[in-house]
Amino acid sequence: MELHNLKPAQGSNKSRKRIARGQGSGHGGTSTRGHKGDGARSGHYTKRNFEGGQMPLQMRLPKVGFKNPNRVSYVPFNLGQIQEIAEKHGVDTISAAFLLEKGYTSRTEKVKILGAGELTTKLNVSAHACSASAKEAIEKLGGSVNIA
Repeated sequence: MELHNLKPAQGSNKSRKRIARGQGSGHGGTSTRGHKGDGARSGHYTKRNFEGGQMPLQMRLPKVGFKNPNRVSYVPFNLGQIQEIAEKHGVDTISAAFLLEKGYTSRTEKVKILGAGELTTKLNVSAHACSASAKEAIEKLGGSVNIA
């Protein structure tokens, strides 16, 4: 095989469609643009989601929901969980920093204490938020709640 013998594979090279070069080409007359209408005119372009005048999909679908950009989300800890954590680590003070150190929360998460479960020991709790029932239960046993 030599360079002057090389040929492309059969059918791999096709001649391009020559539009608007007369009737003999098969693409004369309207030049593949059809009759009248927007697409037949010069300067025409199709918008990205244009569906031929049909109501586009993004306009047909319902607009659902709302995401509040100012929402503050908390990691909830019930009194029962707080009691278990205190017993497991043998402490009487639970804070957001302590929960972060022990791997219960991540650096960006905020902690909220909720009132479900039983609390049996006096605890000093420091968190970003606390429900009224949890605060009442903690203070009933002589503990304190500090909202940071």
